[in-house]
Amino acid sequence: MVRGAEVSRTPPLPGLRLEKRHFNALDLSRLLAACAVLFWHYQHFFVPPVDFQFHVARAKVSPLYRELWWLYDYGHVAVQYFWAVSGFVFAHVYLADAGARGRFWLARVARLWPLHLLTLVLVAVLQAAYSGVNGTEFIYHHQDIKHFVLSLGLAHFWGWQADQSFNGPSWSLSTEILAYAVFWLLLPGLRKSPMLLALTAAAAALALFFCKAPDEAVFTCIGYFFGGAAVYGAALKGGLRAGVLAPLAAMLAVAALWLGRSLHWEDGATLAGTFAALLAVLAIDTADRDDKLAAARHLGDASYGVYLWHFPIQLMLVLLIDATLGSRGIARQPAFLLFFVGASVLAGFASHRWFERPAQKLVLKLASKRRERKALTA
Repeated sequence: MVRGAEVSRTPPLPGLRLEKRHFNALDLSRLLAACAVLFWHYQHFFVPPVDFQFHVARAKVSPLYRELWWLYDYGHVAVQYFWAVSGFVFAHVYLADAGARGRFWLARVARLWPLHLLTLVLVAVLQAAYSGVNGTEFIYHHQDIKHFVLSLGLAHFWGWQADQSFNGPSWSLSTEILAYAVFWLLLPGLRKSPMLLALTAAAAALALFFCKAPDEAVFTCIGYFFGGAAVYGAALKGGLRAGVLAPLAAMLAVAALWLGRSLHWEDGATLAGTFAALLAVLAIDTADRDDKLAAARHLGDASYGVYLWHFPIQLMLVLLIDATLGSRGIARQPAFLLFFVGASVLAGFASHRWFERPAQKLVLKLASKRRERKALTA
């Protein structure tokens, strides 16, 4: 379930792992969430070469806007859902793994960094080409040495940045690295009191976010991540039942609508809506006792690739369109929308099979050889 987690060969610690090993609907939801972000970023096709923020009238230019308006206007909230799912999944995999702290960071680097590096370099090249033609960058304008170095270490959204840069969507990955760090530090305590400690960490981080503390994006990520971990802690106490999850999900969904429409509090609505979605998906998984959704088990594997590949693909398409057609009106066609989403999804699956998994195995193999050499030297 965790992207790139090493399988522990030691027996799991008692009382810290649910009997249900695979959450198939949750895996499928990760892919759907990645696709939702594509709709939010689809407006980039209509941004001309400008060196300042440009507003796009999505309702006028987006294909099938009347039918898909929610995705176009709110697809960005899928990022918060990703964070919450990550917290749940990390708790599911690592709480019961006695040796998790020793393997944790190697597994994270092996899974995340190779594709991040590849897309970072690719976007740098493509942005140079776009800038050479248009005199300014496409969407993300901080294409300098400082932001490149920060991006290399996945530190490009820790507070030292001017704004998003290079492969812009990777900002959320940068903040999630800090959530991983907090999780790694708190892991011994989480094993003793998973729900209480995770809920405390989530409440503290979200309080800082709602109080508009500096680097609020980082606190948002940590808050949602540990909110997901708290849901897992509650599940360990018997809370993972469809009869419990479905009503709670419905209540949170109603709360999200009320907060958004009546109070116009978007952050509160996003928080309630995110966990409404998470609980609803878990209710589906809990009800799927015969594992009928097993076919969806590996669909979530492509979500990371879809998320990191869609902006480079978009930039390549813009370069091609500008060079051949001279007008981006083609992006108003439903067929082009289907092509963009389809190409991104296919890239995600291909990337996972032919790049991410081989790169992950290579990193782990090299690390294993290095440990062996150190052992021989000692």
